[in-house]
Amino acid sequence: MRIALDVMGGDYAPDEIIKGAIEAKPLLETDDRLILIGNQGMIESGLQGNNCPLQDFDIVDAPENIGMDESPVDALRKKRKSSIAVMAKMASHQETDAVISAGNTGACVAAFQLRMRTLEGVVRPGIAVVLPTLGGPVTMCDVGANVACKPINLYQYAVMASVYSERVLGVKNPRIAVMSIGEEDTKGNELVKKTRQLLKSDSKLNFIGNLEGRDIFDGVADVVVCEGFVGNVILKLTEGLVNMIFKAIKQELLASSMKLALEFKPILTEIYKKYDYHEYGGAPLLGINGTALICHGTSKSRTIRNAIMASKKFHSMRINEQIMEYLSTTTVKPNGDATENPL
Repeated sequence: MRIALDVMGGDYAPDEIIKGAIEAKPLLETDDRLILIGNQGMIESGLQGNNCPLQDFDIVDAPENIGMDESPVDALRKKRKSSIAVMAKMASHQETDAVISAGNTGACVAAFQLRMRTLEGVVRPGIAVVLPTLGGPVTMCDVGANVACKPINLYQYAVMASVYSERVLGVKNPRIAVMSIGEEDTKGNELVKKTRQLLKSDSKLNFIGNLEGRDIFDGVADVVVCEGFVGNVILKLTEGLVNMIFKAIKQELLASSMKLALEFKPILTEIYKKYDYHEYGGAPLLGINGTALICHGTSKSRTIRNAIMASKKFHSMRINEQIMEYLSTTTVKPNGDATENPL
């Protein structure tokens, strides 16, 4: 398998990205190839600085870089030699089997959708993240690819996230819920209400109704769908809350007793590791005609290592084929056959 990695993307690029590739190398099969895309000089310097032979990787020079604060579309138009643009072009030419980036999310989504196209039947792709909870992994889609969703988008997110949850995470017959401001059928805006109609019309989906934000971590549902704006707010709020809770616990333990703090440190470390997003690597961009993972901007080497291994699992389990198979048989179509104006 050929896996392309954007070395210039992320807050800690290129050092942590290169280290992640080096850490993943021994875990790959002998015929797997890692393609490092970015400033060639910086890549070669980074590999040599880690005492890693250059021939262990394929290096593709991409001298330009898209910053996190740049407009995605404008940046892609002006910087055709950026790592994201070059990587997406390689994927469109079948020169790589998977693409991974911790760079500008908007630029990644735009480039992958433009170059790789969407799967047959998919209207818009969605970013799916796995939220670790006491009740098991919860897959939430979308968290930033599409902030102007229509009901058909959320319906397809439910289908794609359900396939991902069942095949990759091992959740049998995933329970699907739509994010809303109340559990009752009457709650929510028009998008939520029309999405409910679409999901209820598909008897093959295990749709359980609306879900409130406080219930995400209570094990009520396995798949949660929402528009990208809402999903991104939930994701960032969750990350900030988790960090705050662990810092508060640490401060209280230190204030109480240094001995007590040292005794609890191993336990807190294990808990943090178990529920840390770094352990899941990248978030798959579901609905793209290929394997594309988008990593957190603060990704460290282990995040990248785990993302590389996750891309292999996604590709080998033929998730895209199963998504297309499901969409080809459903009665819910973008032309509005199953409900009034699903678009």
